[in-house]
Amino acid sequence: MVNIKVKNYYYLTAGILAVLFAVTHAWNGQSVVLPKLHMEGLSVDTLTIFTYVWHIITAENLVFGFAFIFMSFYTEGSKTRFTAWMIATILLVRLMVILSITVLRNRTGLPATLIDLIAIIVYVAIIILGTRMKKKH
Repeated sequence: MVNIKVKNYYYLTAGILAVLFAVTHAWNGQSVVLPKLHMEGLSVDTLTIFTYVWHIITAENLVFGFAFIFMSFYTEGSKTRFTAWMIATILLVRLMVILSITVLRNRTGLPATLIDLIAIIVYVAIIILGTRMKKKH
């Protein structure tokens, strides 16, 4: 009998959140953001670029989610810790890009980034808590 047991519930939570972020990001893009761009009369090239850039974030979130779910069952903490810190760094850089471009391009749009800000900070905090878990003997 195979004994599969969650070793790190923070990573499991981060994984589930990332998959949910991927689903909601794709859904929001397909139902709200991308249809608005079609109505604005942008060129096909611009629409294509915006669509794939949008879905790159969706795909990243999905990969992060599967990685964390897999890592939640892994017993060797030092091997997963680097991956967790790398993903946390990518997320924080993503947040800095969102905030800096918003400040540079549309300072009045900064309040609209509040949900992203809160989500990424909570998500990174959960990841960091997962990296701090000690191995049980």
